[in-house]
Amino acid sequence: MSKRLLVWIDGAARGNPGPSGIGVHIEDESGDVLKEVSDYLGIDFTNNQAEYHALLRALKECETLGAEEVVVRSDSQLLVRQMNGRYKVRSSNIKDLYNEALGIEASFDNVSYVHVGREDNTEAD
Repeated sequence: MSKRLLVWIDGAARGNPGPSGIGVHIEDESGDVLKEVSDYLGIDFTNNQAEYHALLRALKECETLGAEEVVVRSDSQLLVRQMNGRYKVRSSNIKDLYNEALGIEASFDNVSYVHVGREDNTEAD
């Protein structure tokens, strides 16, 4: 049986770009909280960059926790559609972050991305 982790992520910037931070919430399939992260990124990030930084942190934490499968839930429709291959990454300020996420994905058997409403992302928010 594979170790499957459920992840909620959120990133935000005030001013876009501006002061920004991330939130990550990781549970096992039983609903036990394994890790929560809340970090300040700095002052020169956009909302989309913050969302990708949240994803990168979540994937790295899942690696540390020994995950084989990861289900990422995000209220960023753009991130979810880009990571699912439905949208191309055109913005130069997130292209490297996107590629880094793809590289980390390779260490798992499966990573899936699900768009959720903000009301369903309160743990990471």
